[in-house]
Amino acid sequence: MLALSSTSIYELYVPPTDMRKSFDSLCGLLQTDLSDDPTNGSVYIFINKRKNKAKILQWQSGGFILYYKRLETGVFELPVYDDCVLSMRLNYTQLVLLIDGVSITNITRKKRYQK
Repeated sequence: MLALSSTSIYELYVPPTDMRKSFDSLCGLLQTDLSDDPTNGSVYIFINKRKNKAKILQWQSGGFILYYKRLETGVFELPVYDDCVLSMRLNYTQLVLLIDGVSITNITRKKRYQK
């Protein structure tokens, strides 16, 4: 079952990624660069240097799922970050806006009730 939801933790891998990489190579990036376990339940987002391709790696019971999107025109607009940062956490709304092409740098979130 495909399951990207608001309950997941989303990590954007900041350095540009070679989109020829697949499951094992992307897991290797996470393990070596972030010292992170790809099977920990987080969802990882990778963007290429030209910012027109994105891969999303997710672990579910039994194996990995890899989502891939290539833009025919335009680029993904990434959030502003420090050059020394290797990853940044996004919430589900930011992920959807990023994939849909909405700028997430100047968006202000209105106050909502949360438990």
